Amino acid sequence: MNSDDWDARYEAASVWSREPNAWVAETLGHLEPGTAVDLGAGEGRNALWLAGLGWEVTAVDFSAVGLQTGRARAAELGVDIEWVTADATTWVSPQLVDLVVIAYLQLRAADLARAIGNAAGSLAPGGTLALINHDRSNTVGGPHDPAVLTTVDELRAAASGLDIVRCERVERVTPNGTAIDAVLLARAD
Repeated sequence: MNSDDWDARYEAASVWSREPNAWVAETLGHLEPGTAVDLGAGEGRNALWLAGLGWEVTAVDFSAVGLQTGRARAAELGVDIEWVTADATTWVSPQLVDLVVIAYLQLRAADLARAIGNAAGSLAPGGTLALINHDRSNTVGGPHDPAVLTTVDELRAAASGLDIVRCERVERVTPNGTAIDAVLLARAD
């Protein structure tokens, strides 16, 4: 989907819940707040959660409509977030950050690798990259085009310049059955 498609989808209705992604919250909730980027933020649910914990957050997405929803929610919550309309495959943070979150940025392998590489280049020493996407073997929820689904091998290769803490397939129980995600947790040296 391109930015016009996502803009239309976000104009029609709220797409995501207001709560952070469960894996993101479980994996990152213990980190000491610093600077963070939510790359492919959509409506900003993970950015809003991080800001509520005291993080200084930049939310990046190519859908201005999705980001506008996030802006309105941030105002309701009284949190400050920098909202940037940009392509996640080419955007690089102008300053090094402590954390980059990528949640369900379903792209072709080369585009996802480019986004991961730019995210890795945006990390300060000791910074964390946390990514969750639908695995190529997933059949419950999410896109069904294998070209935009990922594998742990692709994630591992894309993050090869980082210290990989965790890179594996995980199961997630949903009302429609068990979904399979690919997760990556890595740190910059």
